[in-house]
Amino acid sequence: MNAIELRASLGLAGIYALRMLGMFLILPVFALYANTLQGAGNHTLIGIALGSYGLTQALLQLPLGMLSDRIGRKKVIYGGLLLFAIGSFVAAGATDITTLTLGRVIQGAGAISAAITALLADLTREENRTKAMAMIGMSIGTTFAVSLVAGPVLAKYIGVNGIFALTGLLSLAALIGVWLIIPDPSVSRFHSDTEANTKRLPAVLKNSQLLRLNYGIFALHAAQMAMFVTIPFALIKTGHLDKSQHWQVYLPVTVIGFILMVPAIIYGEKKARLKPVFIGAIALMTAAQLGMALALDSFWQIVGWLSLYFIAFNILEATLPSLISKIAPADAKGTAIGVYNTAQSFGLFLGAAAGGWLYGHYGPAGVFGFTSLLMLSWLIWSFGMQPPKAVRSVMYHIGETWQGNADLLSQQLAGIAGVHEAVVVKEDRVAYLKVSQQQWDETEVRRLIDATF
Repeated sequence: MNAIELRASLGLAGIYALRMLGMFLILPVFALYANTLQGAGNHTLIGIALGSYGLTQALLQLPLGMLSDRIGRKKVIYGGLLLFAIGSFVAAGATDITTLTLGRVIQGAGAISAAITALLADLTREENRTKAMAMIGMSIGTTFAVSLVAGPVLAKYIGVNGIFALTGLLSLAALIGVWLIIPDPSVSRFHSDTEANTKRLPAVLKNSQLLRLNYGIFALHAAQMAMFVTIPFALIKTGHLDKSQHWQVYLPVTVIGFILMVPAIIYGEKKARLKPVFIGAIALMTAAQLGMALALDSFWQIVGWLSLYFIAFNILEATLPSLISKIAPADAKGTAIGVYNTAQSFGLFLGAAAGGWLYGHYGPAGVFGFTSLLMLSWLIWSFGMQPPKAVRSVMYHIGETWQGNADLLSQQLAGIAGVHEAVVVKEDRVAYLKVSQQQWDETEVRRLIDATF
């Protein structure tokens, strides 16, 4: 990476992390806090308040990403961060569940993930974009782990309303960071690898392999939000720890999950055994949900099931994006990711709302009975998934003035040893390829690409 690419990648990853830190910090403490507010006697309302962020996020992230193509990336990002800050301050000042829900809705309206990735694509060359996106992915994973530990501790010292206020301040800091740190792109154009293309939506939505993954991310995050509506109350009920000490549970189970995730992912990728690893993780997640439905009465039972949960969760969170990249058409990766992210956000909302209602009517057994069915249905459906090819995505910029035959160049590239798929999009000035992870003729590919300059 050159200096501008590194600055943009690190800066946007940091800004993304600041924004997500505010969202993740409240997860382990939200339900207990919301239960103390006026009008929160109904657990359904607690679940809706927690998940309402996901609803507006799901509805707006694709449209706002497309809007950034028209009015500029930074304008959309500034507006989204400002909305997120306003929603955070509304939630910080809430004394009743309705105002808290309103704050969460406004937070979700700041749906800027698509605009951020589009800006990152504007500021990085095609051959470095995967590295840049990996930085954002790593920042999200790290932020999630830190938040589960820091959330209960911060709630003790500044309260949950203080966490919301801190979230607002972090969002404003991120806004200033975009202004001062992130360069303005010299050229801003559409990128098929990071942005949704409405013309490619039918192909993506009809792809049965992608549908399995979209349902999976929906189910995974629905179960996660339902769990965070329930587990904090279950931990309090055991009388083993004060709510400010819940980090003592989340820290070890999160660390265990991260440690055991690494060899599983390496094995799946290096040995081309990603499908067995993936299905095994879903089966482990199903077992964790069934265990929580049947035995959640003691502290150590909760710790045990959470340990299984985080092992499975971390493996699935790492493998799902990789599978999307391998399965999506080469020129529709951004569209596939957009649909995937939307399904995830809907899962956040529906899981929290359903979890709150089920907890109020049927207790933890009802909540985890529901999440067990979600996981079991995903497990059954996943058996029909085609084993993903051992490929990775690469991109090459083609000459700005090249006026050759894009279809012919696509065919020539696809005929090179080790190239499984190739699509040249003249409007993007990019050649999108899927190549073998083991060996491919990069020299011949570069020869054809260089001829376009």
